[in-house]
Amino acid sequence: MIFSKMDAIRSLVGNDVSQPLGGDVIYHKDQKPPTESEIDAEIKKLEAEYDAQEYARKRQAEYPTIGDQLDEIYHNGVDSWKAVIKQTKDKYPKG
Repeated sequence: MIFSKMDAIRSLVGNDVSQPLGGDVIYHKDQKPPTESEIDAEIKKLEAEYDAQEYARKRQAEYPTIGDQLDEIYHNGVDSWKAVIKQTKDKYPKG
């Protein structure tokens, strides 16, 4: 994912900022505008955090629905459910 300058600014100072189309960023509530180097560093940080969670996004897409998981537990027990979930966890391990 590509994070914008506004994503970084909001991450640094909160959501109380606005930017009219094509205009400058407006800071509300006496916020201190971050420097360009702080913004650049924050973009890199946001991208690194996003990339580090890739495994979780892939797992989420492959896990059965909650209803299917509960059905698995009801019909086959918790150990069977754990085996189903483990397949996806093994396929996409944490970093």
